Amino acid sequence: MKKYLMVDKSTCISCGACAASAPDLFDYDDDGLAFSLLDNNKGDQVVPDELLDDLADAYEGCPTESIRISDTPFHGSAAEVSPS
Repeated sequence: MKKYLMVDKSTCISCGACAASAPDLFDYDDDGLAFSLLDNNKGDQVVPDELLDDLADAYEGCPTESIRISDTPFHGSAAEVSPS
């Protein structure tokens, strides 16, 4: 099943857990907030199958639940949430 992701920057605390769990999926912007490397946090690119386990680890390890995962593209809205 296809999965899409984005980070809700309004709740991100820059703890580093996501990039530690999934360095191919997450990085930090100039303000130190996490974002999705796949599509610059737009939530419109499918997460490659080989990175789904890393995504699950990052999702479970995020202390602020800022990582959003959906079965459909977000189209730029982190408010859309569908737990995986």
